[in-house]
Amino acid sequence: MPLLLALAGLVLAELSAERVQQLYGVQALRVYRDWQQLLLQLRRDSNEINRVQNVNQFFNQKLKYVEDTDLWRQADYWATPLESMAKGAGDCEDFALAKYFTLRELGVAPQKLRMIYVRARIGGPASTITQAHMVLAYYAEPTVEPLVLDNLISSIKPASQRSDLQPVFSFNADGIWVGAGAAPNSSVDRLTRWRQLIDKMKAEGFIT
Repeated sequence: MPLLLALAGLVLAELSAERVQQLYGVQALRVYRDWQQLLLQLRRDSNEINRVQNVNQFFNQKLKYVEDTDLWRQADYWATPLESMAKGAGDCEDFALAKYFTLRELGVAPQKLRMIYVRARIGGPASTITQAHMVLAYYAEPTVEPLVLDNLISSIKPASQRSDLQPVFSFNADGIWVGAGAAPNSSVDRLTRWRQLIDKMKAEGFIT
C-alpha cells in the first residue's frame, strides 16, 4: 500500500523486496529493510526532534562519504535514496536528500526542511580554505534558528554554532531561497539536478 508522503503532488511508494533487489541488488535491499524498520519505529514516536535525530544518525551510520567522481565517475551526481542505499555511500548532497525525503515521509512539514548549499571552512577557525558542501536544515518554527544535519559531524547543532558553514542558497520542493526572506525567490524547477532526481525516483517506482 502507498505510504503517506505527499511531496509536490508525488507519493512515496512502498516497493516490494523483489523490486528493490531487481533494481539494485542485495545491498540495497538490506539497507532498504533497515530504512523501513526505522520508519515503523519513528511513526510510533510523536516527538519530532527524536525523528530528526534518528534519521540523521541512520544515514550518517549507514552511508560512507565518497566523492561523485569516485562513486559515479561524474563531477556532480544527485543519487536517489535507493541508489545511495545500494552503494552504501554518497556525497554530501546524497546524505542531505536521503534525510529530507525520509523526514518528509515521517510527516515533517515541508516548510520545516531545506537543503542548504554552503561554503564549508576546512582546517580550523583560522583557515581560509573552503569547499562547496550541502547540509539539511530543520526549522522547528518558521522564524527560529534552524538545526543543521550534516554528514561531516554526528551531532546536530544550531546554525549559530556552525560558524564553519557560510550559506549560499537553500531549497526544498517549494522553491529556492537566496538570503533570509520568508518566501522563496524562484522555483525549484530551475535546479536541473532536482528535476533529474525526481524523474529517476519516478522511474524506480520510489515515488508515483
